Amino acid sequence: MNERGAHMVKTQLVERGITDTRVLSTMGSLRRERFVPREATKAAYGDRPLPIGDGQTISQPYIVAFMTEALQLTGVERVLEVGTGSGYQTAVLAELAGEVYSLEIRQHLAATARRTLDDLGYGNVHLRVGNGGDGWPEHAPFDRVLVTAAPTEVPPTLMEQCLEGGRIVLPLGDATQRIVVIDKTSAGVHRHMSIPVRFVPMLPDR
Repeated sequence: MNERGAHMVKTQLVERGITDTRVLSTMGSLRRERFVPREATKAAYGDRPLPIGDGQTISQPYIVAFMTEALQLTGVERVLEVGTGSGYQTAVLAELAGEVYSLEIRQHLAATARRTLDDLGYGNVHLRVGNGGDGWPEHAPFDRVLVTAAPTEVPPTLMEQCLEGGRIVLPLGDATQRIVVIDKTSAGVHRHMSIPVRFVPMLPDR
């Protein structure tokens, strides 16, 4: 771990109940400053979201850790991420899963994230500019789906593109939002409402 990352893990993640050792190790080692604007590098490991341009933010470390831990990744999964943003969450997923397919509707953010992830050598990340609500049908189904913007309802296409036995983690709601964990099983779909959050809204055509 780098020094700032180790401090972040101890004070922001472990003390709030994150226990997945793979998540903790990855987030402690990953250089978060590579994923924020140059003027925000001093605040990169702070306990708050940071603006990354186009009205979007990089989530605070705890929320990234919480959502990643909820995915229960073992290292072999194919993950669909809706909302690449800066690419930080994408990089965390790339370290912990098998393949990551990430969609970003904003071309500028997608281009910046692609450069960063390429520079860091992530060969298991596939990026595309597109509407997240459409998913990525050519590569579906996915073992896990992670959404990093808040819809008011679970997009049905994303539910369809999640494998039976798979899991979806997303913020859900409008004025009031919560993280929702959805398990798709042979016996049906099971939802678990979790912590309150505040994410940017998922665009209608995202």
